[in-house]
Amino acid sequence: MKKLIIAALLVVGMTTFAQDKKERPKRAQMEKMTPEQRQEKQLQRMTTELGLNAKQQEQMKQLLAEQATKREAMMEKREASREEMKKQREASRDKMEKQRETMENKMKAILTPEQLAKWKSNQEKMRERAGDRMKERMHDKMQDDMEN
Repeated sequence: MKKLIIAALLVVGMTTFAQDKKERPKRAQMEKMTPEQRQEKQLQRMTTELGLNAKQQEQMKQLLAEQATKREAMMEKREASREEMKKQREASRDKMEKQRETMENKMKAILTPEQLAKWKSNQEKMRERAGDRMKERMHDKMQDDMEN
């Protein structure tokens, strides 16, 4: 019975692995193609599937070129916004770090060394709990995304 189960798992695993290998070279090959090559390939596929005539092919070629231009502009805009968001996060992180240091310096003036050590320990525990909650939320979000 054990051998049968192991054999079944082995067959399923090999089948899954074999299917993954078939899909990946196509993706890698598409990434190596220039935008013009992708447009030409898409136009050829549409021509054979839809039976486009020469006039329709020319119109579709223009439409595909317009789409590619718009898509490229959107990607550049998205990349610029990512860079801006990254700069904002870094500035915010620096600001919070300065505030934390100021708070710590003020706490040093008020608390005894033992109290300060205990306060730092409590702060560290709170950071760890916040990090754990963040990881849990991200995990839950990923699970929700996978279900939808």
